[in-house]
Amino acid sequence: MDYFHYITPDVVLRAYQMGLFPMAQTRDDPQFYWVQPTWRGILPLEQFHVPRSLKKTWYRGGFDIRINTDFRSVIRGCAAVNERRQDSWINSSILEVFTELHELGYAHSVECWHDGDNLVGGLYGLSIGGAFFGESMFSRAADASKLCLLDLVLRLKYSGYTLLDTQFVNEHIKRFGAVEIPKAIHQRLLERALNTSANFHYGALPPAFVDGFLQAKSQTS
Repeated sequence: MDYFHYITPDVVLRAYQMGLFPMAQTRDDPQFYWVQPTWRGILPLEQFHVPRSLKKTWYRGGFDIRINTDFRSVIRGCAAVNERRQDSWINSSILEVFTELHELGYAHSVECWHDGDNLVGGLYGLSIGGAFFGESMFSRAADASKLCLLDLVLRLKYSGYTLLDTQFVNEHIKRFGAVEIPKAIHQRLLERALNTSANFHYGALPPAFVDGFLQAKSQTS
C-alpha cells in the first residue's frame, strides 16, 4: 500500500471520478492512502427508508437544519474522538483539502443546530455531477445526524442526483436502506452519475416536495 503526505483539490476530484477516496490510519497520522473497496456502499435514493420516529422528529421541529454555514466545524466534528469513536480516518491533510473543496463549491455540509448557535450534528460530502460522496457524520444530540441525512436525501432527490455513495456500509446506515454492491456495478453507476447534470440545492426545500416524499415513504414502510 502506498502512503502520501500531500493532496490537492484537483487530485481529489480526479480520484473520486475513478472510484477512489482517501483515508488515514488515524487522525494524527500525517500520511493517508487511497481506497477502492471491492464492495462499495451506496444508499439508493429511491429506496431510502425513513423510520417513523425520525419522521415525527422532523415534523416536531426544535432543530434548525442549515447548509454550508460552518463547514470547517462539521468536518472537525466528524474527526473528533469520543466514547463511541476512539479514532478517526480524517487527518489534517484530508481536513484541509476538503475545506478547500468546500471553498471551491464542490464539498458541502448539512448541519443541525439547536438553540441558535449550538451545532449538535452534521455531515459532509463531495459533489461531482449527479454523484454525492457522503464522507462522514457526527451527532451530539439524539437524531441530529439522522435529520441531516434525511435532509441530504431530500436535497439530492430534489436536485436530480442519481448516486449517493457511502463508501462503506455499517449498521447505522443499513437502517436507512444502504447496501453493498460490487465494484464493477458501482463503476457503472458512477459513470452514469458523472454524466448527469445536478446542482446542489442550497435553499429551503419546497414543503410540498418534502411532504410528498415523506408521504410516499409512509405508504411503502
